[in-house]
Amino acid sequence: MIRNKVFAKETLSIQTELVLPNDTNVLGNLMGGRLLHWMDIVAAISAHRHCHRVVVTASVNNVSFNQPIKLGQIVTLHGKVSRSFNSSMEVFIDVWVEDNAADKKIKCNEAIYTFVAVDQLGYPIAVPELIPETDEEKDRHQGALRRKQLSLILAGKMKPADATELKALFTI
Repeated sequence: MIRNKVFAKETLSIQTELVLPNDTNVLGNLMGGRLLHWMDIVAAISAHRHCHRVVVTASVNNVSFNQPIKLGQIVTLHGKVSRSFNSSMEVFIDVWVEDNAADKKIKCNEAIYTFVAVDQLGYPIAVPELIPETDEEKDRHQGALRRKQLSLILAGKMKPADATELKALFTI
């Protein structure tokens, strides 16, 4: 059943991978393209859980490769929808690596993807509203509108004067 509103926690997707030799470059680090592939999958599952429709990647808005991930390490990706718009959803992905010596997980990378829900003919369709609950979900939800407005301005699809959320950052 498709609902009008979905809680952010319901969109959580977790994927765990072991970095194998075929996933690494000549330095023994996880290749960025392999990590992007894993991120795309976890983000697509999150977007699908939000709208229960076919979803397609519209953009990769931000990717941070903060530290290398080594051969043999265990990587866990957490994807969650941070905001929904008319037919699109912003998905935030956090990437964690397990530090076996310290018995803890360390956040090493993050990314923001945008997905669009489409019908059987590939045309965009409406998605439910996202309800954030935690402080982190609320922060990411609020920031998503600013990120979308900036993206639209850079693409020439919005005039800077119309970007109300961005203007609020720079006016007193």
